[in-house]
Amino acid sequence: MASFLDYMEIDIASGDGGDGSASFRREKFVPFGGPDGGDGGDGGNVIFFGTKDMKSLRDFENKRFFKAGNGQNGRSSKRFGKNGRDIIIKVPLGTEIFDLENESKLTDIIFDGEKVIILKGGKGGLGNTKFKSSTNRSPRKYTEGKKGNRKRISLNLKIISDISLVGFPNVGKSSIIRKITNSKAVTGNYVFTTLSPNLGVYKSENDNIVMADIPGLIEGAHLGKGLGHSFLKHIERSRYLIEVLDLSCNDINELKKQHKVFLNELIMYNKKLKDRIKLIILNKMDLCTFRNDIKKFVGAKGIPIITISCMKDTGIDKLKKAIETI
Repeated sequence: MASFLDYMEIDIASGDGGDGSASFRREKFVPFGGPDGGDGGDGGNVIFFGTKDMKSLRDFENKRFFKAGNGQNGRSSKRFGKNGRDIIIKVPLGTEIFDLENESKLTDIIFDGEKVIILKGGKGGLGNTKFKSSTNRSPRKYTEGKKGNRKRISLNLKIISDISLVGFPNVGKSSIIRKITNSKAVTGNYVFTTLSPNLGVYKSENDNIVMADIPGLIEGAHLGKGLGHSFLKHIERSRYLIEVLDLSCNDINELKKQHKVFLNELIMYNKKLKDRIKLIILNKMDLCTFRNDIKKFVGAKGIPIITISCMKDTGIDKLKKAIETI
C-alpha cells in the first residue's frame, strides 16, 4: 500500500534569463548596417498548482529538486531569445509552503486549479538595439540575463474536509466512515489501525460532504506522544468535528474519562477546536455493559449525542440525518 506523506522538504530553482545580443547588420550593399541584437528570453517561473487528484505528498519521495528552464540568448536580426519553460509542481489541496531559510509561509494552496508563482525567473538581458541613440548609432553594449532564484522549501499538508471524525484509537472511526461514505478505510481491532487520514464522501440529497477519519489520539498527543502532532494538524482544516467515544469500556465513569481526556488533548493543542465539535457518537452499543447508565453521559451543552453500533447497523440512518443537519 502506498505510504501517506504529509511533510516534505524540496529544493526549487527558477530559470536564468538569457543574455542580450550585441550584433550588427551585415548585408551585401549595406556596409554600415546598424545594431540588430535581440533581447534574451526570461527564465522560467516555479509555479505550484493545487489539484484534488492528489491525496498526499508521496510523489515527492523520489524527486526533491525542481528547476524551471533557462531563457535563450538574444540573436542577430533583432531576434529575441525564447522564454524559459515554467515548471508546474502539483500539490494536494491544503498544502502549506514554507521558506526554510527564514521559516516564513510563502503560500497556502486551498482551491482546485489554484496556481501560485513561488519563484520568478531571471529577466532576460537587453540586446544592443536597445542602446542605440542619436549620439551612439553603433552601440556595442548589451546586458547579461539575470540569474534565477533558488530556495529550499517545505511542503506541509493539512487535509481539507467538511467534517472530521476524531477520538482515541480503536473507537470505530474507520468503521463509521466506511459505513456511511465511499471510503475503503481498513479496519481492525488493534491500536493505530489507521496510520493515515482516510477520506470519504457522504452523498446527501442536497450536497456531497467530504469526511475525514483522523488517526486516533492518545493521552499526551498534544506533546507529540503516539501519532501526536503528525495528525492533530489535519483537524485544523476541518469545518466541523464529530467526537467518537467507545461504549465497550467498563462503565459510565470510564466513558466520561474518555471524553474528558480527549477534550483536554484537543484544547491543549488548539483551544478553538473545541467549538467545532457538533456531534458526539457513542459507538459499539452491541458491546456496552452499562446501557441503563448511558443517559448519565452529558457532553458539552447543546451538542447532540447519538448511540450507534457499526457492527449491528444500529443507529446508522439516524447518524446520517444528524450529519446532514450539522
